[in-house]
Amino acid sequence: MYITIARSLKTNHEYLLRVFLVPENVVKLFLNVTDLAWCDNYGICFPVCNCNAIVKVWGNNKTNQKEVTTLSTVTLTINGQEVTVPTGTTVLDAAAGAGFFIPTFCHDPDYPGYGGCRICVVEIKGARNLPASCVTAATNGMVVETDSPAVIDARKAILELMLANHPIDCMTCEKSGACRLQDYAFYYDVKSSGFAGAKKDYQRDASNPYINRDMNKCILCGKCVRTCQDVEERAVINFAYRGFNTKVAPAMDAELAASDCVSCSRCVSLCPVGTLTYNSLSGKARVWEVKKEQLTCSWCESGCLFDLVRKDGNVIGVVASAPGEGRPLCLKGRLGMELRYNDEPLKPMLKKDGQYVEVSWTEALGLDDIMDKLQ
Repeated sequence: MYITIARSLKTNHEYLLRVFLVPENVVKLFLNVTDLAWCDNYGICFPVCNCNAIVKVWGNNKTNQKEVTTLSTVTLTINGQEVTVPTGTTVLDAAAGAGFFIPTFCHDPDYPGYGGCRICVVEIKGARNLPASCVTAATNGMVVETDSPAVIDARKAILELMLANHPIDCMTCEKSGACRLQDYAFYYDVKSSGFAGAKKDYQRDASNPYINRDMNKCILCGKCVRTCQDVEERAVINFAYRGFNTKVAPAMDAELAASDCVSCSRCVSLCPVGTLTYNSLSGKARVWEVKKEQLTCSWCESGCLFDLVRKDGNVIGVVASAPGEGRPLCLKGRLGMELRYNDEPLKPMLKKDGQYVEVSWTEALGLDDIMDKLQ
């Protein structure tokens, strides 16, 4: 069975879908914004962006291609520019599609609708406050300002609140140069916090041999929580406590090594600040000294993506990039890539009887049976 996959073309404020037949039972229908709609093998789309689209499925004839379906749209004005987007598109995505920058911490296209950090606030004519653009749907006639004086002041205040409880150790932080908090503080010229009060003082969690956790740097964006809970039978971490004492932690606020964490590193790949970092890369290089090369993992058929981290042409580590469709990232895949490409990989460690112990590469990669047969 072939199903259609399409990219929208703007024509007279309507979005025509030029469709092509693709041999997949389930595909994503790509719009001109980041929102996605799922289509099943009967051609019914279940849109994330409420686009109300129906696309037909033909038989096995690849040459049968057509233009079908028109999506309902809305037209709004962003920074004086008229923008037309599919109904249900957020202001954030509408602005991004039109080329306007809006900062984000907690927003993740894979887990939309969170609206926790508020750094993406915008000014909407007639609104009584500054709404978060990532959870505000665009409507007809809406007038949006993404960089008005009120918006800039609000973002500066949010950054100052974050910095009030964030270590100012950028000179030695592993994430320096790739930290969103650092980037936005520079962009909005926030050099220090005007807020004084109690400071958080958590012990650094280095119990896991693969992942370092410094909760003093956590901005509570929730990305790590959402990606971990998205994997069935994991959900290792969540928000604990309340108010000022809120933190991300495993059950019973235990160390990461004492939890059911499988060290897949999904959380590390999404962390926007220096809270979660790779132990294997600690102290080896600054962000601007390395280059990343994306590769597809070949240890199973899922095709997860990893990045080779190179310094002076040599691979010094492997980091998670994105999971394959329908499967979470795994430690075995990353260790396999480390062994294959890294000339000096750290010794693998696995948890046995509740404790991490050093193991052989064959055991870490599940190759003992094969090696026994070869010997």
